[in-house]
Amino acid sequence: MDFLAKGAAVLLGMLVAAEAVGTAYFYRRTMKRNKVKTERTMKMSGTDWEQYFPMIEKRKTYMMAQPHEDVWITSDDGLKLHGVYFPGEKGNQAVICFHGYTSQCMSDFIGLSDYYLKHGYRMLLVDERAHGQSEGEYIGFGCKDRFDALRWIQWLIKEAGEDCRILLHGISMGGATVLMTSGLKLPPQVKGIISDCAFTSPKEVFTHVPKTMYHLPAFPMLNIADLVNRSKAGYGLDECNAAREVQKAKVPVLLIHGDKDTFVPCEMCGQIYENCASPKQKLIVKGSGHAESYFKATDAYEKAMDSFIGGIIQ
Repeated sequence: MDFLAKGAAVLLGMLVAAEAVGTAYFYRRTMKRNKVKTERTMKMSGTDWEQYFPMIEKRKTYMMAQPHEDVWITSDDGLKLHGVYFPGEKGNQAVICFHGYTSQCMSDFIGLSDYYLKHGYRMLLVDERAHGQSEGEYIGFGCKDRFDALRWIQWLIKEAGEDCRILLHGISMGGATVLMTSGLKLPPQVKGIISDCAFTSPKEVFTHVPKTMYHLPAFPMLNIADLVNRSKAGYGLDECNAAREVQKAKVPVLLIHGDKDTFVPCEMCGQIYENCASPKQKLIVKGSGHAESYFKATDAYEKAMDSFIGGIIQ
C-alpha cells in the first residue's frame, strides 16, 4: 500500500508539474508581448488574406499619400502609447480605430481608410498597449485598453475641437475594446461604436480556441492563467466582458461578424447584441471568416455603415 501511495503521489506530482509547464507555455505565447506572433495569429484565424492583397496594396498607396503624423499619449498607468493621426479635411467628423490581437495601428484599417478618408473623416489609428510602438509588456485584451481609449478620446477632442463628432471602430480585439469602452462614462462627442468580430472576454475566447483547435480542456490551465494574469498584468481574464459592458451602453452600436468565423465564434456577436442596452444594429456576413467581412462584402459593410452613421451623425 505504501508503494502504491508513493506511486500515486509521484504520478500526481508529475501531472501537476506538467500542467504548470503547459500553463506557463500557454500564458507566455498568449499574453506576453515578446512571445506573441502575428503569423501565428493569422494562421489560427483561418482567413486567406492573399486574395485581398491587390485591394489592400492599392488602398495603402492612397492612404499613405495623405497627410499624417505620429502622436503620443500616456496611459493611466504610465505607458507611452502611440498612434498615427490623419487630419483628413479637418472637419468635425472623426473616427478612432482599434486593431486586433498581435496587429498594429497601420495594418487592420487599410481597407476601411478608403471609406473614412474619402468621407472627410479625421482618422486616429492607435497602437493598443503592448502592440506596435506602444509600450507595455502584457496585452490588455480590451480590459486595460478601454481606459486607454478614454485617453485617446480626450486627445482627439482637444485636437479636433469640442464640436467634433467621434466614432469608435474596432476589429477583433479592437472590437472588444470599443464595446468594453461603451460601459464607461463617455464624453458627449462620442456618437457611436462600430465593432467587427469582437469576442466577449479573454476567458471565453481562450476557452473556445484550445477546445476547437487543439482539443484541450480549459480547466485547470485557464484558471491558473487567470491567477497569473491578475498578478502580472493586473486584470482577470473575465474581469471585463463585452456582453456585460454593453448592458450599460448609452451610445448606438453597430455589430458586424462573419458567420464562418472559427477564431471568434459568431455566437458571441449574438450574445453581445442581445445584451446591448443602447440602439443597435447588426450585420452578419455570410461566408466570412475572422476579420474578413469588409473584404468579403465591401458594399454590404459600407451600406451598413452609411445607415448606422446617417442615423447618429447629421
